[in-house]
Amino acid sequence: MESPQPPPRTKASFVVVANRLPVDRIENPDGSVDWRTSPGGLVTAFEPVMRRHQGAWVGWPGSPDDEIEPFVNNGLQLEPVHLSTQDVERYYEGFSNATLWPLYHDVIVPATYHREWWDSYRVVNRRFAEAAADIAEQGGVVWVQDYQLQLVPQMLRELRPDLRIGFFMHIPFPPTELFQQLPWRRQILQGLLGADLVGFQIPGGAQNFVRLVRQRFGYETHRDRIQTPDGRTVLARAYPISIDSAGMHELAMSEATAERARAIRADLGNPSTIFLGVDRLDYTKGMPERIRAFSELVAEGVVDPEDAVFLQVATPSRERVDQYRLLRDDIDRLVGRINGDIGRIGRPPIIYLHNSYPREEMAAMYRAADVMVVTPLRDGMNLVAKEYVACRSGDTGALVLSEFTGAARELRQAYLVNPHDIDGLKSTMAMAATDTIRNKSRRMRIMRRQVFEHDIDHWASQFLNDLGTLLPRLDSNQQPAG
Repeated sequence: MESPQPPPRTKASFVVVANRLPVDRIENPDGSVDWRTSPGGLVTAFEPVMRRHQGAWVGWPGSPDDEIEPFVNNGLQLEPVHLSTQDVERYYEGFSNATLWPLYHDVIVPATYHREWWDSYRVVNRRFAEAAADIAEQGGVVWVQDYQLQLVPQMLRELRPDLRIGFFMHIPFPPTELFQQLPWRRQILQGLLGADLVGFQIPGGAQNFVRLVRQRFGYETHRDRIQTPDGRTVLARAYPISIDSAGMHELAMSEATAERARAIRADLGNPSTIFLGVDRLDYTKGMPERIRAFSELVAEGVVDPEDAVFLQVATPSRERVDQYRLLRDDIDRLVGRINGDIGRIGRPPIIYLHNSYPREEMAAMYRAADVMVVTPLRDGMNLVAKEYVACRSGDTGALVLSEFTGAARELRQAYLVNPHDIDGLKSTMAMAATDTIRNKSRRMRIMRRQVFEHDIDHWASQFLNDLGTLLPRLDSNQQPAG
């Protein structure tokens, strides 16, 4: 692996600002340090775009209290932002993930409001804004990512009014009646208005934002345009994020992946039907609901546990946050109880893996699965659904997809379901497993076309073209959005 090298301290014409750098630090036995690409939807989606533009990425390296100098890794110029242990507790675990995350996800669990968390959020956002201002060249483009950094656009505009600033919200943006619960609602809206272009996963998020700005500030708005008092026009539009579809498909079609997929099926007893769930361990993902639905299908005799298995992968996430620790304990108990009630010797109907896996292993799981079950209670997009579709060949497989994901607007040929409706979830899962080959093939063919035509390059080029950058297009054959 390439060791990090000090970069030439040149300004970057294109800067990404995100909570995390796209790498994880690894300490070798000899004391040396390496960096490897991080897992996660944002990193997976954005790294190809960064490489094409050879830009700079501003973010936290992932370890508190470490002072790390800027470095280059695998061709990416990385600009670390320092966070103390207290910053992590208050800005990240506190305000970002115990205040904003639940509020923006329909308050599935109650949001917590602490003034000291808000104070830390402001301080840390200022730190990110200053780092971006320092590395961006005159007239450059800065693309700020996600809910942890909503104050950065305005702070950056105050520091560097010459910059072209974009912001993209990867999670849902809530309606007025929910957003108004936030004590610092005006400051958040003002922070986002510092951008020239504010992007959301679906049109509803953009509409919520424009409506809130009009109600709270009285600014003139027209459809997706907001006129600010300083004479700027801020655009608020939907840009559904996607994946590197071709790269994912190529990985899935390799002989090594095919062999691993066969081995996975064999390890599971070569059942006729493998149901697969792949999620971060998060209360928004609807894991207990889908596990209960599958267990009831088995208990009622609709699904034969000798011929079907549910494989659930739960990637560890935010384990220092109380709600996540409780969720892990709840799911551990639920899976154990169900397997104890309906399992057979040597053949548990539910295989639960609380672990993270490399892309190669995930591609093999996608290829091995007959039915992919993606049933969040609320999700901005959900790239797992698109990854599964990209990994299929011969138009095989079936996707059960929650109506409350951004992906449901694009993958309309999935077996759409309301995950709150356990009976409906049961019948939809059974339908996906037993539908005719012809129907499955028709659905998958349409979804594959959508995923390959609207890939990560399409997403980025639409956003950057609308932002009015002078960067070269990712694909000269693509037309500007709008």
